[in-house]
Amino acid sequence: MRPNQRRCVSCRKIAPKADFWRIVRVFPSRTVQLEKGMGRSVYLCPQHSCLQLAQKKDRLGRSLKAVVPPEIYQTLWQHLSASDRMIGSTMVESTATDSAITESAKPDSSP
Repeated sequence: MRPNQRRCVSCRKIAPKADFWRIVRVFPSRTVQLEKGMGRSVYLCPQHSCLQLAQKKDRLGRSLKAVVPPEIYQTLWQHLSASDRMIGSTMVESTATDSAITESAKPDSSP
């Protein structure tokens, strides 16, 4: 594996570290938190299917060797829905811009 490449604990996809969410079991307190901290880490794709499978099969808890509190999953679901809204609003803006460009590019067909 090349430097800064990580593997999703759910779908096993390898990608750059920046493409994943990082979940950490902090040393020595053994608390689980998102993104920041030093200790055992797992990475998860920010996708609905990966998060659902990780929660259903307790993949985060088994990989971290700790109990993952429900608040962590709630926060991840909120991040996922927020990113879906951002992607959806960008697509709506993009579609509106594309249709405006298409309309302005049409030749005037008046007699």
